[in-house]
Amino acid sequence: MALLFTWIPGSMVSVKETNWLKFEQEMLRSEEVLKVDVINNVKVEVYIKPDKLNDPRHSEVAERPFLNGPNPGPHYYFNIGSVEVFRNDMDLAQANRSDSEKIPVTYTPRKNWLGDSLGWIIMLAIIIGFWFIILRRMSPGAGAGGGSSIFNFGQSKATVFDKDNRSTVSFKDVAGLDEAKTEVKEIVDFLKNPQHYTRLGAKIPKGVILVGPPGTGKTLLAKAVAGEAQVPFFSLSGSEFVEMFVGVGASRVRDLFKKAKDKAPSIIFIDEIDAIGRSRGRAASFGGNDERESTLNQMLTEMDGFGTNTGVIVLAATNRADVLDKALLRPGRFDRHIYLDHPNLTERKEIFKVHLRPLKLNGEVDIDFLAGQTPGFSGADIANVCNEAALISARKKRKAVEKQDFIDAMDRVIGGLEKKSKIITPKEKEVIAYHEAGHATVSWLLPNADPLVKVSIVPRGKALGAAWYLPEEKQIYTTSQFFDRMCAALGGRAAEEVVFSEISSGALDDLEKVTKQAYTMVAYYGLNEKIGNLSYYDSSGSSENSFQKPYSDETAQLIDEEVRALIEQAYVQTIKILHENREGLNKIAEMLLEREVIFKEDVEKILGKRIVSSTNRTQGPPIPEKKKENDYSDETDKGDDDDKIKPIKRSGSA
Repeated sequence: MALLFTWIPGSMVSVKETNWLKFEQEMLRSEEVLKVDVINNVKVEVYIKPDKLNDPRHSEVAERPFLNGPNPGPHYYFNIGSVEVFRNDMDLAQANRSDSEKIPVTYTPRKNWLGDSLGWIIMLAIIIGFWFIILRRMSPGAGAGGGSSIFNFGQSKATVFDKDNRSTVSFKDVAGLDEAKTEVKEIVDFLKNPQHYTRLGAKIPKGVILVGPPGTGKTLLAKAVAGEAQVPFFSLSGSEFVEMFVGVGASRVRDLFKKAKDKAPSIIFIDEIDAIGRSRGRAASFGGNDERESTLNQMLTEMDGFGTNTGVIVLAATNRADVLDKALLRPGRFDRHIYLDHPNLTERKEIFKVHLRPLKLNGEVDIDFLAGQTPGFSGADIANVCNEAALISARKKRKAVEKQDFIDAMDRVIGGLEKKSKIITPKEKEVIAYHEAGHATVSWLLPNADPLVKVSIVPRGKALGAAWYLPEEKQIYTTSQFFDRMCAALGGRAAEEVVFSEISSGALDDLEKVTKQAYTMVAYYGLNEKIGNLSYYDSSGSSENSFQKPYSDETAQLIDEEVRALIEQAYVQTIKILHENREGLNKIAEMLLEREVIFKEDVEKILGKRIVSSTNRTQGPPIPEKKKENDYSDETDKGDDDDKIKPIKRSGSA
């Protein structure tokens, strides 16, 4: 009865929603407001004077909807975000009134007993219903799976594509990847025309695994298979096998293969198979992976258990093939391994053609130029660039997407959002300008450094400045090429020391890259004379979770010393280059401070034409002498010059 009593008055009163603007201009100024009540500091209820309710504007709230007689109020309401703001607005609106003429404002806490009670009732009903379903499912003979099928968790969650529900993606939508498409098309043909192969004694492959970096088109290729193959296509992610209940993963594997066999010939696609296919018995497992391992064991059994004549082919994708169990990758399970790498120049042209097709372009856009400006981009990156270019063009209200929009989009994808509003002091801006000028100068004068495209001191993302390079697409790198790239990366910090005689924290990213590259040269590629032709790289990934390194403590110390010496050698060489070209460094920095963005043509006017690298260089310059002053870290003073690494073969500076 109390709840009913609370609910009835509100239902018998007509309250109309309004806003502050109407309240102030139409009610408060015309002195129609009797009082104002603030409910729970979020809602304002407005009471109109009885003699003002006869106004036609208040006809909707003048009377109660179900009872005869005038409406006592409230008549209007509106929501507020802050009580302080509302109080200030009221004071401003009534600034010309005396205290006796001001509208009284009251603050009332109010509870919605009916709403709170309904919430508890609904929650209680949900709990009762939940337990009712559990008891019913667990009862003997309940459901399709009997007592062992609680909530049917053991059933596969795969999405099925068949003749009634076919994917709209075809092989025409997959640009590049010619070799991979040929392999996958053959798999589709196996299912369409099996007799063409079996008559020669060939067996249909049981599985194909697509391996490659993220964004290279593994899932897209699988979607094309689903669209082209005129057979049922089961698609799901590896993580969908894993559940909190023990045994669910293995049960889902059994159910998936059972459905696939019933609809054979068919294809099963498992995306991100590394979620269940990781190697068993790793050192850092500590148990607790029994459910995942049982799921993997069931997968191994199913793939090797059904005959090749059942017409079921498993297609999987992963970007972590190094962590997969060897038993999963052996022939007889995944017979074919297809590696998808980042697209080359020709493939990038084809990918741009696909993604530029729906865009409205002007005549300036050159696909060859765009493909040449995006080395190392994946297909997903290229799609993102095209979309960003269209968004930038729309933001500028252009009728078509222009070439400059694509350039801006590349900068946006690579460097992040431009932040011209970031506050930087003149001194900091000068340091940043010389830092980036150092990168530009050193990379321009070293033949094996990546070709410079432009330099900017406009903040982007987390970076305060950046130098854009266009690296050549190489398959192998020599010691001189590695060394020149290290010198170019150290150019920023070296320029700070040459110009300001002190260094800043702005070289964090450069130092990280140089350190990783030096360790790679010494410990992985065998490019160090003291370490020799040894590589401690583990392609299997088994050392990833290991507590031990594959070398002794003495070797680890030697690696650290050689890495430190290599970086110091590159730093001294970089300092020497900048001292010899101080005038060009100053001009580039001054131009950056003036324009904020400069291009390779501007650098060429200052430093001259860039030297073209020669791949047949066999002898480099001697190691630069160490500086006598204490301008560098103490690491340069450890040992004699004989303890340093031998000169790396590289070209001399210009």
